[in-house]
Amino acid sequence: MSDIPPDLTWERAAPPDATGPGPWIEIAFGEGDDGEAPVYIRETSDPDNVVTTNRRKWDAFVLGVQAGEFDHFVEGVEEAADPTAPGNGPHA
Repeated sequence: MSDIPPDLTWERAAPPDATGPGPWIEIAFGEGDDGEAPVYIRETSDPDNVVTTNRRKWDAFVLGVQAGEFDHFVEGVEEAADPTAPGNGPHA
């Protein structure tokens, strides 16, 4: 983790009403404002494991999320997480 600046400001991607330690994803933006400026990503449960990308790729990812390009990865997740959803009870 020696290449990670120690003075980053980490922003937690969690709902405003979220409580507890998560785990949550955290994002920090490195110095610079061009497309090659670094973006750091980590999970709160393993903060020493940091993934690095650049601002151009991060912006493309965010636009893809907003456009629904990754929705197929979470199909059925809400239903599976909700024990009261039809088909998810103890007798399902």
